[in-house]
Amino acid sequence: MKFNTLFKISAVTTALLLAGCGGDINVTPTVNNGGGSNAGGDTGGGDSGSSNPCATYADVQGEYDGQDCSYDTDFASATIEITEDITFDELPDGGVHVFEGALQIGEDCDTTTGCEINQNGPVMTVEPGAILAFTSGEAIIQIARGAQLNAIGTFDKPIKFTSANEFDRLNVSGDAPRYADWGGIIINGNGITNECTDAERDGGTCNRESEGIVSFYGGNDNTDDSGSMKYAQIWYAGSGPRDGGDGDDLNSLTLNAVGSGSSYEFIHIHQGFDDGIEFFGGAADLRNIVVTDTQDDSLDMDAGWQGRAQFVFIKHGTVTVDGQTNYMGNGGFEADGEKNNGPDYSQAPASAPTIANVTIITTDGTSVRDNDPSIATKFDDNFQGQMYNVLKIKENGTADDGCVFFTSDGEAGVDNGELDFYSSVLACTNNFVSTGDNTFADGETYTQWYQNGSANEILDGSATVLNDDGISTDMSSSITITANDLTGLNDDFFTAVDFIGALSNDDTSSEWYQWVDNAVTASEQD
Repeated sequence: MKFNTLFKISAVTTALLLAGCGGDINVTPTVNNGGGSNAGGDTGGGDSGSSNPCATYADVQGEYDGQDCSYDTDFASATIEITEDITFDELPDGGVHVFEGALQIGEDCDTTTGCEINQNGPVMTVEPGAILAFTSGEAIIQIARGAQLNAIGTFDKPIKFTSANEFDRLNVSGDAPRYADWGGIIINGNGITNECTDAERDGGTCNRESEGIVSFYGGNDNTDDSGSMKYAQIWYAGSGPRDGGDGDDLNSLTLNAVGSGSSYEFIHIHQGFDDGIEFFGGAADLRNIVVTDTQDDSLDMDAGWQGRAQFVFIKHGTVTVDGQTNYMGNGGFEADGEKNNGPDYSQAPASAPTIANVTIITTDGTSVRDNDPSIATKFDDNFQGQMYNVLKIKENGTADDGCVFFTSDGEAGVDNGELDFYSSVLACTNNFVSTGDNTFADGETYTQWYQNGSANEILDGSATVLNDDGISTDMSSSITITANDLTGLNDDFFTAVDFIGALSNDDTSSEWYQWVDNAVTASEQD
């Protein structure tokens, strides 16, 4: 898809006339990658009007070849910010929306430079059954503050964000699809993060830089709405350390200070290179989440996340790349409480989510990303939270890769009485990664803390805690405690349950059971 000559001449003529009249010229965005901008263009290919189902904004439209829609860097790139609503429909005959560059929705803004955030920014809508595929590690979806991504599929027609290499006709490299084929999804919100001071929040100058590719997030509204996703798959995304070194990564889904107006349900993340989902503050909620074979942490909570989650299934495994078997997965959870603390950050407490019904299945291998072991949960930086009905599994391992790992800063959440488990089970060869005496400041051991009286149960790696399907919890063989039914939380977000872990096999026809079963089957066949 190229801009037509008439538009380019008209734009240049208009600019020259304005310059001659002494008027200010403000072109948004400035495009340096081939002459495109966010205004003008042709309809792509030989099709026009209703015969071309590709997405469009202003006068720009993708090119349709009869099956797929292609969007080159005149349509979407690192130098183009789309400032109008845009919709991606399901294409007939398994067609795919294919992107060469970054798809940026809304105008990014560092308010210290004099710009203002458009809080009624554009909305990117992805319809049920649509497939969006990306051709490079620099190709991302980035949503600015005030803009929204609404990707609401159905169980029968999930939305998919994936690598172009998944489709033979689009695979220019000849390689099978794999982790880090594209950059993933970054959503920037106006929520609260303890990366900003109270003064910055109050003054409207909270502008934190996103990891991986710079964009800005943060504010003072934990009810902010950046859109929602449901029945969606995110495969083969993310990247390892970039310009900023370790920690400066791209995740499959990054939720930067996204508020409680947004929710993420029935998501399957597979083979991401960094984290599956990473929160930096905010209060967005999760429900019915599956993360398989993701290289670093499946769920990373940081910088003051205050959300809720229920029904999360995490499975570390292996993938074969170029004939070599690679272990995937460091932490099931990496739970970080705060980037900063003290009187200057009083409005932004440490991460303190409420999480229920989680299954984490680890391996005995070390990840291809950094050779770190597969562990179930890591607690750091005064993480706080209440965890219910959590099942952690490690059938084999060493003293370096137990199910629970505390840093010295992570112990603070327990020392402060703000981190507890209820009705939860450790079924691990090694329960706790050895950090010395494995004792908290008050002399309580890790084991005593986890047992929480008799609220939780510690088994071993040989315990029978899963049914024959390998995904649902066996509540009748080794587990002797009962589930917390969650009604005592007095929170309508949580569904009452009678099982520990992410799912039961009482109703194998339920959408949730089928979502997990399909996801795990797909990951094992990949």
